[in-house]
Amino acid sequence: MTPYEPDDQFSERELPAWLREPDEADAAEPEPRSSSELIASDRMSAELALDEDFDEVAGHGVAETDEPTRLPLDDASLEARRAIEAVVLAATEPVEPRFLAELVELPVARVEELCADLERDYEESRRGFVLARVAGGYRFQTHPDLSPYVERFVLEGQHVRLSGAALETLAIVAYKQPIARGQVSAIRGVNVETTLQTLVARGYVADVGRDPGPGLAVLYGTTSAFLERLGLDTLEDLPPLGDFVPDAGIVELLERGLRIPDDAFDELDADSSAGASAESVIDSDAGTEPGSDDG
Repeated sequence: MTPYEPDDQFSERELPAWLREPDEADAAEPEPRSSSELIASDRMSAELALDEDFDEVAGHGVAETDEPTRLPLDDASLEARRAIEAVVLAATEPVEPRFLAELVELPVARVEELCADLERDYEESRRGFVLARVAGGYRFQTHPDLSPYVERFVLEGQHVRLSGAALETLAIVAYKQPIARGQVSAIRGVNVETTLQTLVARGYVADVGRDPGPGLAVLYGTTSAFLERLGLDTLEDLPPLGDFVPDAGIVELLERGLRIPDDAFDELDADSSAGASAESVIDSDAGTEPGSDDG
């Protein structure tokens, strides 16, 4: 019996496609698509790419705020602000705007504007210090609202305080300057030579000239250290004397309390006359010898 051999007409090449095993080339070959499908596919790919780019940008987090954008200062003004802060911080005395203007090579008006900006910045940020205008210049000092903490920090007796007599003399010089030592002594009613020497040694009072009158007396006035100590810019910032003068009614009451009644003068005169007569009697008795005979 001969083995079965397929006829040529039933060879594998002639089998239908659904009966043949798929060839690798046939499997890898994509099915053809119409032009409309290609256009739709490209459009979808482009939209997906745009969505991915938007998500990537949004993922970086662009902060949204309602606050207006603050324009930054130019490099020259920013550098000048930093220089002003450094110089004022390093200085031991208030720095005048004219000197700051020479350092940063800007007009005095522009320097004062920058200092005002610094003052506002410190106030808005609630710093513990302020940039104050004192004795014609600028300096850093503690915020007035924090004075209780500063007073607690400063120990009692750490600074030698001025006596009452020195404060009175300093007040007379401050309000009456330029003034000679004799005039201060006349107002206080005592000799103020030692007190003035103490104030000069402390740097609060200095020799400011000579009186053109007889003797060429030395005239005294306050210094910038006095303004700096009190936190004043000029002498015009001193409180007016009218705030310390009592009312006319109080002055009249004080005068009444110090006035001696007229009856007291009469009593004093009577006592003095009685004393004089008593002394004359004693003197006359002392001049008569005991046991003398007049006849």
